[in-house]
Amino acid sequence: MDLLQTFLDLTVLPTGIFVLLLSLPTVYFLRFIRSLFTLVFRENLKGKVVLITGASSGIGEQVAYQYARRGAILSLVARREERLKAVAERARKLGAMHTHVMTGDVAKEGDCKRFIDETIQRFGRLDHLVNNAGISHSFLFEEADVTSLHPVMDVTFWGNVYPTLYALPHLRRSRGKIIVNASVVAWLPIPRMSIYNAAKAGIFNFYETLRLEIEPAVGITIITPGYVESEMTKGKFMSREGRVVVDEEQRDIQVGPWPVEYAETCAKAIVSGAVRGKRHVQVPSWYNIFIIYRVFAPEVLDWLYNILYVKKTSEHGKPYSKAILDTTGMKKTLYPPSIQG
Repeated sequence: MDLLQTFLDLTVLPTGIFVLLLSLPTVYFLRFIRSLFTLVFRENLKGKVVLITGASSGIGEQVAYQYARRGAILSLVARREERLKAVAERARKLGAMHTHVMTGDVAKEGDCKRFIDETIQRFGRLDHLVNNAGISHSFLFEEADVTSLHPVMDVTFWGNVYPTLYALPHLRRSRGKIIVNASVVAWLPIPRMSIYNAAKAGIFNFYETLRLEIEPAVGITIITPGYVESEMTKGKFMSREGRVVVDEEQRDIQVGPWPVEYAETCAKAIVSGAVRGKRHVQVPSWYNIFIIYRVFAPEVLDWLYNILYVKKTSEHGKPYSKAILDTTGMKKTLYPPSIQG
């Protein structure tokens, strides 16, 4: 066995690179043809039933409006009923054929089964499931009471798995799609968000595995947004004590001097990617440069993130991410007005 492993160590890498280089032109040509095909023959969403979790604000709210403009039927899920009703009303004005509001907690399996069942009872089918709910935190791992972070995993990981479990039989019947917000931290982990990063990485790999098991019966589009206008970029975090708080000071530390994308722009890219059957959607697309660094020069990212988020200007000072933002006044340029505070 040791001899076999030694042989594989010596031969697999060069052979694999050689085969990859030979196959790349064919792969990219087929990808180009598929892209042209989906650009012309996009899915028509008129009358399609779409269920969106985390639909009361941020990306989920704007995704609802994009589906509404295309004439979809919307089932909207979140915990805040009044906020959901306002979103549903605007969605109707924008063109949604019907809207239905359901309050529920995606961290609870029973709630997830209920809102899937209720959608089927009301509309008779389900075509798109948009999993968007999540909650983040912003502090170093050693500063945390780990037990207080269980809700981060419950909402951000299991809050995707439970709806998917109960939606799959219905999506198989309609040959529907799952659209999931996995966040850029699924493959680009950022300090001060260790458990959230782990939950999003888990979601990314869960859906990549599920893709192998269920496609082409059900399509899967994985979205990996960077910093986008949302409740998180307004300062909504899970505190060290396990309470949901709004802390703009902590937001400035976490987001720092990175530009924040408008939620509407992100939502347009999400729905456009979904109707074209794209496997992945990166918003903003310039984040893709970090994939190259992750593969070929991870030390550069390690150094950058350590400087920005871990080191402080003095023993009791601010992290450099916050100091740069305050010193330069970049917030007015980099942050949308809705989150500037």
